[in-house]
Amino acid sequence: MKLPKFIADNTVLKITSLNSVVIGVRLLISLAIQRILALAVGDVGIAKIGQIRNVMTMLVSISTLGVFNGVVKYLSEFKSEEKTLTKLFSTVFLFVIIGSLISGIILYFGADFFSNYLFKGSGYTFIFKILAVIIPFIAVNRVFNGVVNGLSDYKKYAKIDIIGYLLSTAVLLLGLHYYNLEGVIFAIAISPIIQLGVLLLIFGKTLKSYVNFKQIKPSFSFKNQLLAFTLMSFISTFLLNYIELDIRTLITDKINESEAGNWTAMTFISKNYMVFISGVLTLYVLPKFSEIHTKQAFKNEVLHIYKTVLPIFAVGMLLIYTFKNLVVTIIYPNFTGMAPLFKWQLLGDFVRLASIILAHQFLAKRLVKSFVITELFSLILFYGLSVIFIKYYETEGIVIAHFIRYIFYFIAVIIMVSIYYKKK
Repeated sequence: MKLPKFIADNTVLKITSLNSVVIGVRLLISLAIQRILALAVGDVGIAKIGQIRNVMTMLVSISTLGVFNGVVKYLSEFKSEEKTLTKLFSTVFLFVIIGSLISGIILYFGADFFSNYLFKGSGYTFIFKILAVIIPFIAVNRVFNGVVNGLSDYKKYAKIDIIGYLLSTAVLLLGLHYYNLEGVIFAIAISPIIQLGVLLLIFGKTLKSYVNFKQIKPSFSFKNQLLAFTLMSFISTFLLNYIELDIRTLITDKINESEAGNWTAMTFISKNYMVFISGVLTLYVLPKFSEIHTKQAFKNEVLHIYKTVLPIFAVGMLLIYTFKNLVVTIIYPNFTGMAPLFKWQLLGDFVRLASIILAHQFLAKRLVKSFVITELFSLILFYGLSVIFIKYYETEGIVIAHFIRYIFYFIAVIIMVSIYYKKK
């Protein structure tokens, strides 16, 4: 089927439209799964699922030492230079070995501690021991996904994404059926192995064209370039997920675990619709910003992306807010504390969308200092405001903090990007 001409002539829309079909299917399935989980494990179970999802995101970052965006950036720049790519992947895989080894040892020997800390009991010790063993697969899957994104191969990206998601969902449902909540958490833990298998089946031949496995030897020749991304990933991924874990614990301690489940359910909905932009950011925005070297060209590109993407999200978010009670009734029956959270979460996510598009300039140009300053400012502000607002507004205070945080973050990003071009 041919795309309409106005879409075919606009790369952002082309990626967005194809990505939207994939994410649309994912979203429908995800909503159905969320309802099944909400009915089967309740708000307390949803809170625990939120814990393991945060852990998985942190492990993806630690096991690769945060090289994903580095792979995307440098592959998009040097995809025709075989020797440079060999140096790049020689360093990348050495990073993966180090990251996987360290995190695997910590997980295996700290399994009891993590189970007690995150799940208030030792019943999930086996999950962390399993993760310790499979962590190399988690890391390799992330690196190979970086190759797909660096090549902007959005058609294969869409196939990998949807097939991997469907298979992972099937395993999750089997886990729920036979082992209840423990089965769900196990299925989430092993999902990267399923996704890696799908990626290799669909993208294996192309992968060999850019990653010369025979020539790769452990080397630190690209370490200076990649360490910047390690630092940025640690702040944006590891610290963010750690703070989410801590805030979920804060809600449990200050209010109750049911409210922690309400907030987790709200963040699940948020993450589902924010996935729509993730493909555009890694497949288009990051590679495109890497190629742009003048202020005017950058400004034009940002405006082009904003005019294409923001109106679509504004309409979508408005519909979600209008039908929020229906959304809660359908997806999360009995989660009565969710409805007041929508307004602030949606407003915050809209500003966040505008912010992260602009902030991808830091990744594209390896502006480590600007990235670190803005991200730390954002995370500290979010946590600080959450601790203050929860006293006065309970769980709603967390999403109010989310909204305020991104207003100030957006301003900070604009200032840092302006400083970069003034210096240049």
